[in-house]
Amino acid sequence: MNDANDLSALFDRCGIAASQRTGGTLAVRSAVDGAELAQLHETPEASMPEVIARAKSAFVRWREVPAPVRGELVRLWGEELRKGKADIGRVVSVEVGKIAQEGLGEVQEGVDICEFALGLSRQLHGKTIVSERPGHRIMEQYHPLGPVAIITAFNFPSAVFAWNAAIALVCGDPVIFKPSEKAPLSGLATFKALERAIARFGDRAPEGLAQIVIGRAAQAQALVNSPDIPLVSATGSTRMGREVGPRVAARFGRRILELGGNNAMIVTPHADIDMALRAILFSAVGTAGQRCTSLRRLIVHRSVKDVLIPKLLAAYESLPIGHPLEEGTLVGPLIDEGAFNTLQLAIAEVEANGGRMLIGGNRVLADRFRKAFYVRPAIAEMTVQTELVRRETFGPLLYVMVYDDLDEAIEIHNDVPQGLSSCIFSNDMREVERFISASGSDCGMANVNIGPSGAEIGGAFGGEKETGGDRESGSDAWKQYMRRTTNTINYSTELPLAQGIRFG
Repeated sequence: MNDANDLSALFDRCGIAASQRTGGTLAVRSAVDGAELAQLHETPEASMPEVIARAKSAFVRWREVPAPVRGELVRLWGEELRKGKADIGRVVSVEVGKIAQEGLGEVQEGVDICEFALGLSRQLHGKTIVSERPGHRIMEQYHPLGPVAIITAFNFPSAVFAWNAAIALVCGDPVIFKPSEKAPLSGLATFKALERAIARFGDRAPEGLAQIVIGRAAQAQALVNSPDIPLVSATGSTRMGREVGPRVAARFGRRILELGGNNAMIVTPHADIDMALRAILFSAVGTAGQRCTSLRRLIVHRSVKDVLIPKLLAAYESLPIGHPLEEGTLVGPLIDEGAFNTLQLAIAEVEANGGRMLIGGNRVLADRFRKAFYVRPAIAEMTVQTELVRRETFGPLLYVMVYDDLDEAIEIHNDVPQGLSSCIFSNDMREVERFISASGSDCGMANVNIGPSGAEIGGAFGGEKETGGDRESGSDAWKQYMRRTTNTINYSTELPLAQGIRFG
């Protein structure tokens, strides 16, 4: 299924030429079978100042293009993504191991954000504010900010770039994209669709408006450290965020950090158990548990535990694990051996933390895929929420805990360093309202009767605490990509001072 000729034709259709994917120093391997997919040429570290200078020069022209005209570019990009959806989605599956539906869904997110950004291009609204002085008016405007660096992670190698780039472009900002070194082909395929859109858009797009840099930490650090990059959007681990955040802050830049998640579901006595079961399955095992929004903690009322857990174990037993492009597969591979080893270390700690493994965690299909790492999704029952549970393990490991009253459940829910996504399953309105209230979930996203995973682009995406505190994608997240100016206009013949001050 990963025939070399088929893959070569696939990459060609996506615009990734053979000269780009051969003879370089960055070896790209498929999570599916461990085979080498490409040897990409890395952007020389010495070339990074030139890349940044091109973006800076492009900004001078692009900020003068009217926002609705900029919206036309993202409309064209959405068309290119729609036309290339099947191929780009397949690249995502081949490279990072997402099942076919998830690969296609990721590209659809790019299509959706382009449509959102197109509408946004006519709605970059400011405010008119009443002045305390006669003959005066106050207004706020939003202006383009400058070049935006977009640094992405392997688990969403296409969608997160599109989220950021579509919004940045309509806001008047050039983009520099640094994809994960674990998934650069998916990033390249998505970027090539943008290049095709720029070619159709014509000379209204300045040279250097959208650039991609291939590499590792050095290229990312050059973007993070540059004072000519006013906004850095970085997705990855909390450890990465601890390095990026202070560096950007030290030069008074802006950052959008999308970091770790340790997401939980509370199942109350008033829940639809079968509905909760389906939500648990997708949230906990989708993308082999490698989403920042994956379900990692299941907090179940004692009265329903003995009903829910046997059903959950039976469902886990029947999960189809295999090649992500084969019909019926629901669980693909982990990204690499490092991810597998991290998962095994966490599983080894369960018993020492007072818990017991209920199912899974073992490697499977090793005879078929000797260089890839497929595991059976795991469930561990914990008596208390220990430091092991409070630490995010990026893989298909679900911790189950019981509670007796909702206050206790919410306390367990919030007692982790991360604060990305959360959910409750209940048909009791009081429980629901309590969970989404100020004294309920402390996460950036709190869902009701739906899992924590699978956000739509219309709402702002992001979380609190060690997740970073920032937002991207929908709602008013666009404001982070622009600078705000407050204007006071005096249309009278007098010059009164604010606060009634008399001077001279």
